[in-house]
Amino acid sequence: MTQLTHFNQSGEAHMVDVGNKDITERVAIAEGYIEMNPTTLALIEQGTHKKGDVLGIARIAGIMASKKTADLVPLCHPLPISHVEVNLEIENDTSRVYCRTTVKTRGQTGVEMEALTATQVSLLTVYDMCKAVDRGMTIQGVRLLKKSGGKSGDWLRP
Repeated sequence: MTQLTHFNQSGEAHMVDVGNKDITERVAIAEGYIEMNPTTLALIEQGTHKKGDVLGIARIAGIMASKKTADLVPLCHPLPISHVEVNLEIENDTSRVYCRTTVKTRGQTGVEMEALTATQVSLLTVYDMCKAVDRGMTIQGVRLLKKSGGKSGDWLRP
């Protein structure tokens, strides 16, 4: 890719015209994590957090966010998402919750932004639910791992 696609010849921001692109199966996988105090992680793991099932709510928030990406990111196309999977795993050795999101569609543009948005909002939800006991949590490493489909083909993080 040699140029930014969201700018026209005059340098003005615009929505990319995907109308002539082929409809293909498109998949994107993103990841990220939130570090926290071990005592905060224990509350989540034991299910004793006063706000309830932190990871279950974060999973639903991520799924909902993926479907709202076009409302949040100005030049994203609204897409008919066919599948969203948000996996949240407790990692005791690093005192963090790891998130991995897969988003799928059949369409004319990819779902990278939807996967990244779902990951970020899942982690933000963990923060929101736990901030009363740990304001020092840190969200890190949110990034695209893989994308497939479309004219540019497959991409895999080295």
